Amino acid sequence: MTDSDRRGDPLDLPIFGSPAVAPDAAGRLRSSFQFDPDTAVADRVAHPVQPPSPRSSAVLTKPATLVRTGPETVGVDWQLVARMRVEVARRLADQMGDARWSAADQESEGWAIIRRLLEEQAADALAKSAQPRGLAEQEVLGKAVFDALFALGRLQPLIDHDQIENILISGCDKVIVEYADGTLERMSPVADSDEELAEFLAFLAARADNPRSFTMSQPSLHLTLPDGSRLAAARDTAGISVVIRRHRVRQVTLNDLVTWGTLSPTMASFLRAAVRARLSIVISGAQGAGKTTLLRALCAEIDPWEVLGTFESEYELFLHEMPQHHMVFAWESREGSGEWGPSGKLAGSRCMAEQIIDSFRFRLDRQIVGEVRGSEVWSVVKLMESGSGSISTTHAANAHRAISKLITCAMEAQVGHELAAAKLGETIDLVVHLACVVVPGGRHGAPRKHRYVEEILHVSPGEQPRGYAINTVFAPVSGHCAVARTRPDELMGRLVESGFDAALFEAELAGAAA
Repeated sequence: MTDSDRRGDPLDLPIFGSPAVAPDAAGRLRSSFQFDPDTAVADRVAHPVQPPSPRSSAVLTKPATLVRTGPETVGVDWQLVARMRVEVARRLADQMGDARWSAADQESEGWAIIRRLLEEQAADALAKSAQPRGLAEQEVLGKAVFDALFALGRLQPLIDHDQIENILISGCDKVIVEYADGTLERMSPVADSDEELAEFLAFLAARADNPRSFTMSQPSLHLTLPDGSRLAAARDTAGISVVIRRHRVRQVTLNDLVTWGTLSPTMASFLRAAVRARLSIVISGAQGAGKTTLLRALCAEIDPWEVLGTFESEYELFLHEMPQHHMVFAWESREGSGEWGPSGKLAGSRCMAEQIIDSFRFRLDRQIVGEVRGSEVWSVVKLMESGSGSISTTHAANAHRAISKLITCAMEAQVGHELAAAKLGETIDLVVHLACVVVPGGRHGAPRKHRYVEEILHVSPGEQPRGYAINTVFAPVSGHCAVARTRPDELMGRLVESGFDAALFEAELAGAAA
């Protein structure tokens, strides 16, 4: 995609509830206005811009986050937002002329224009003996206009809320958010119609760094948003369906997980040593159980000078953006576009299996697979056979079923059951299973989520027909972190050499036996 393909005028940016705008003879607001929304959004995330000092105390002084506390949200006139957005874009284009401005400069000046518009509206209201908007109302309105022009429109306030973890949308007017503690709350509509929502998502997908399609012929969308959130959408459901998973905590350690009650100190010592001993680990759990967070915490234990490769369908780990890792090659699957090739794939598409094969030329010390969902597991087996210390995640109901699920995934790659079971038994060292239960103590007395490691299995080669053997190192305890059950004799030497507190484990083992 060329720069000209990625470039558009502000009026090309869809806004929920926007009125139809007639273009000029050239089909644009101003042909000289070179506005790149991709750069603007990405730069806004990386380098937030504080607006200049206000001209009046009666106007907003900083980008205000719209905090929604329930269905009774502060009202926003989205038709007014649309009109103001057009006017801000027009004035900004006039000021830019033929010059090329950076995204940061465009956003900063955009805020200045928004403030001037609010001042003009306040002065006009006073001249007509009408009541001007209050400061809080101006902040909300100004933020909505800014988001409509430079960010994610009516979705942006939900993305900005630091306690929202999941956003669930079924049709434009059915919106529920899930807070970090598991509390669910109904929110205002994010569009005036499903058609507007679909148009916005298609725009978002087409303008992404890794472009995706979202049409009736391509009704499924998986996308990483500029702030790192993961978006999944579907058009082949009753109404447009959208789920946005926000990764609130990117930098996390095993000690953090101990503090939060996800791990016991004994398990933290065990897993820290397992990573340093270069054991191959699979993290399993249900959706939203905290697999990605645990994966990040395990990766934080890797020597910073190790060369890492990450493989994901959509970026979620962001190890390549974290300071503790000096060299990370981050692969993201590409959907492709254009014509279908002889292989039956879209031109430019790149699947995880192909990228894993390419990665063998990149001198990697360790490979991290964000999520194993299908036949790519056979490529992951190749990774684990070719090196050591691989870490990956997969969805499963419990640790034992995680292995069965991976065997099924391998069979999707036309691998026989016995061979798949034997290879997984040879290459996987540990399965770490996360559970998530709802307990009292959430927001305003509501229930909250408690995530914890429920079980850790040691996997080793076994006799056929099963092909692998299992040893339960940490066993489940209902509603609590797992406790020591069996000494992993085959691994103990490597673990102790890598810093495992064997005495702590033995004490917990004795306590469980008593």
